[in-house]
Amino acid sequence: MMIEPVLTIVVPCYNEQEVLPETIFKLQQLVKELIVENLVSKDSKILFVDDGSKDQTWNLIYKEGLKSEFVRGLKLSRNVGHQNALLAGLLTAKEMSDCVISIDADLQDDIEVVREFIHKFRSGCEIVYGVRKGRKTDTFFKRCTAQGFYKLMKKLGVDLVYNHADFRLMSRRAIQELEQFKEVNLFLRGIVPLLGLRSDMVYYDRKERPAGETKYPLKKMLAFAFDGVTSFSVSPIRLVLIIGFFSFFMSLLFGGYFLALKFFGNTEMGWTSLITSIWLIGGLQLIAIGLIGEYIGKIYKESKQRPKYIIEMDMLNLLKPKNHLIQEEEPFQLELRKLTEMN
Repeated sequence: MMIEPVLTIVVPCYNEQEVLPETIFKLQQLVKELIVENLVSKDSKILFVDDGSKDQTWNLIYKEGLKSEFVRGLKLSRNVGHQNALLAGLLTAKEMSDCVISIDADLQDDIEVVREFIHKFRSGCEIVYGVRKGRKTDTFFKRCTAQGFYKLMKKLGVDLVYNHADFRLMSRRAIQELEQFKEVNLFLRGIVPLLGLRSDMVYYDRKERPAGETKYPLKKMLAFAFDGVTSFSVSPIRLVLIIGFFSFFMSLLFGGYFLALKFFGNTEMGWTSLITSIWLIGGLQLIAIGLIGEYIGKIYKESKQRPKYIIEMDMLNLLKPKNHLIQEEEPFQLELRKLTEMN
């Protein structure tokens, strides 16, 4: 008889007070059903990661964590972004889980396919990707830009799972291997396939957001896509180099053309071509400098080796049963506990 794996569902949250009550209810119901069906252990949990929310998100998580055996919270000291918050949840959950599923708080990803995730994990898969069947719920613009992004990344040689975001299952071993990637500029959709462990896909239909506003407006989507491109490929730099060579050879051709005009006595030329050329070359130079600066900026961030996140409160450790391993206390905390016991 196979032992049921301990599952943790990691849910990054940023200002999600509108959808959180429904999300907590649905995920608790799911975990209870999985336990009854003997698919996961009764020690399974849901870990909500508060990414420095400014609304009542953490209060909702904390209150539910105190009264529910399944809900736990992880509060980060400030907003560090979706990818870092997700990583914080994965690395925290792996210590007490056999497998971890990550999902966004709006539950637009179909939680009913979690059963398929578990079945594939129990059959030997280390990573299971949740892949959208289509993009019917997206606007025309978002659908075109998203599909264009995946195609562009493929052209640049980046191994991405098409139409997959961050809805996936990872085994403890997969997360341990992921922990070896130390880069600050995180793009988990590109890093996870690099692990090369046995994987599979589960297809699902994405739902409409039940409440609240998307935390990825156009500006953030474009910034996220640009980070993905520059974090995994130097092709943009090579493209600038190619454009530079092309501009150089074109200038030689036009230079020869203007010399020919001079020799034949036809030198009456307007300012339009001159100004256009100056603006074109100047624009290309600024783009090239900016692109190079982007890569240098990433190197600068990596060289500092600052922590990706700081945990302010961890309810997984706070509410551990007494028979679990107890972490070593800080000297101040140890002395304070001794004084309290003496009094």
